[in-house]
Amino acid sequence: MSEPVEPAPDGDLEPVRVSDSHLEGIEASVRRLMDQSAQQAQQLDQLASAPAPGGSPFAAFGMPGFGGPPPAAPPEPRPILELDGEEREDELDALSDWVDDFLLPVYGAEVTTAAPWCLQWQEHDDVVAWLHALWLAYQQHKDPEAGLSGLFVWHRDFLTHAIAAIRAPGGPLSACMTSPERPAHRILPGPPPSARTEKVTTSDAKPSGSGEPSEQAA
Repeated sequence: MSEPVEPAPDGDLEPVRVSDSHLEGIEASVRRLMDQSAQQAQQLDQLASAPAPGGSPFAAFGMPGFGGPPPAAPPEPRPILELDGEEREDELDALSDWVDDFLLPVYGAEVTTAAPWCLQWQEHDDVVAWLHALWLAYQQHKDPEAGLSGLFVWHRDFLTHAIAAIRAPGGPLSACMTSPERPAHRILPGPPPSARTEKVTTSDAKPSGSGEPSEQAA
């Protein structure tokens, strides 16, 4: 133990005198602390150098600022006519729900010869493509990031033009229902294939060696 310190005659304190046994205990404690610090530093170096899942030891906590995985990007929309099988059927079901539950009750208007409609519009590929594009645009413009004018832009630039094209008197549904009392469905035939696919060049059709041999000049 340390010995009591008596004040010097001039008022200054004498240096603390520590016994040898107590001094050895202090040195042993300091050495233990230094050894523990060295071990912790070694462990930190190993954690920093070892590959962790997700590229960072903090990835498991989902902390992007500390190397965590970035949020998953939403899937990019694809035109419905490019989809196949079950994927296309699921997209068509979702589109039909939007058309029947939202679009038609609000913007359907009356069925007339000037604005035909078809209860089987899902079988008209061009109509499906129009309505799907209109639906995708609606989802984009109703998003808060589109701003307060987003839905106005959708009405002006998308809804009006799409409905006018789909329900035009001479449009894709003109042979379908023109009156609610007379439902009808008929897909209008498209144009025949391009003549380019059946074109035969003259050089291919003309047999080689035909015609009169040319006379040589005398």
